[in-house]
Amino acid sequence: MNIHTERYEIARLNEEASALDVIKEAESKIARLTGKNVTLIAYAETEQTK
Repeated sequence: MNIHTERYEIARLNEEASALDVIKEAESKIARLTGKNVTLIAYAETEQTK
């Protein structure tokens, strides 16, 4: 799958440890429900769309 848009970019969560923990927990829960590993990706609006 190739998703290309200029409206969003990968969210920079480097300093948001609690946000990363929430995403990791959600990934684990979805994996348990589906039996498949998943990766959730956080996007943020680009400066152009604000």
